[in-house]
Amino acid sequence: MMGHFGFSYIGLIFLLLLFVPNMLWAKRKPQGYTPEKESRVLLAFERTGEVLTCACTLCFSDFNWHGYSVWVWWLFAAALLMLFYELWWIRYFRSERKLSDFYSSFLGIPVAGAILPVAAFLLLGIYGKVIWMVVSAVILGIGHIGIHLEHRKEIMR
Repeated sequence: MMGHFGFSYIGLIFLLLLFVPNMLWAKRKPQGYTPEKESRVLLAFERTGEVLTCACTLCFSDFNWHGYSVWVWWLFAAALLMLFYELWWIRYFRSERKLSDFYSSFLGIPVAGAILPVAAFLLLGIYGKVIWMVVSAVILGIGHIGIHLEHRKEIMR
């Protein structure tokens, strides 16, 4: 449950799937986007979770493929959530890029741009049986999902 130190190529793939669309987003932010009103507490959770999740993702070899077992379903579920995350981004980039597009739901999942990657990393932690990843994803989720929910609530007013 603690994890084995070593490079994770699966973790690298997950991080690339996370970072590439976010780097594209930096140049295509939604109209009217402003991070100034974000809760400092949620922001602290988000930043801490980002650092811990990235470190865990790359530094534990437990996320690499180890053959078929009942645990592989957790990896498939995590990969499916990352696929949905990429599809959500495609939909966002094809949209008018309004705030409502950025905080939209996808396949019935509210604020999918926040929930899908956090859930994927949580499931990756379960697959690898790395408690540090599970804890990191929960910390990230509190901040990242919380910030997205606050923004969504604000634009719905």
